[in-house]
Amino acid sequence: MKILDANNAELMTVRAFERDGDTLVIRGKIFGTMPMAAKLTPREARAALKMLDFKTMVFIVSLLFRKG
Repeated sequence: MKILDANNAELMTVRAFERDGDTLVIRGKIFGTMPMAAKLTPREARAALKMLDFKTMVFIVSLLFRKG
């Protein structure tokens, strides 16, 4: 999976999601060269969900069924 910026330049390539106890670890490379392991705690996951409104949640689910 690749995360792109507003100019479609690659910011991060995600290569794995792993569980480490109660934390989600996202492993990948930033800018194609620098290895990184980002951690998402339950508290931060709840904070992220609070930022989403209903329309955005529906859009995220619909992404799974779109071409491109």
